[in-house]
Amino acid sequence: MRHKKAYRKLGKPTDQRLAMLKSITMGLFENGKVKTSKARAQEARFFVEKIVALAKKGGLSSVKKALSIIPDKSIIKEVFATAPERFKDNPGGVTRITKIGSRRGDNAKMVLLELI
Repeated sequence: MRHKKAYRKLGKPTDQRLAMLKSITMGLFENGKVKTSKARAQEARFFVEKIVALAKKGGLSSVKKALSIIPDKSIIKEVFATAPERFKDNPGGVTRITKIGSRRGDNAKMVLLELI
């Protein structure tokens, strides 16, 4: 049983799983939407929410924390410039997961993860 387990392992070692989730997060901030599997989208959502919350808070320490999550300065600079006014009325839930069907090879549930 998976009682009190905080995250999905996604069939990968920790370093590979974190790299994949950070890559999905960077793609989401660059393009506005990402097509991925349902489990990956649900896990990447936590990274996105954390960075948007840090951007809304503002300050140098928030920038440094966000850079520890995503090491791309251009993406962090853009998010910190646009997110506070874009999500100011939204207390949380800045992503939307839309089901788009199943993947042909392994029948995995595919979704579209996008910023609201």
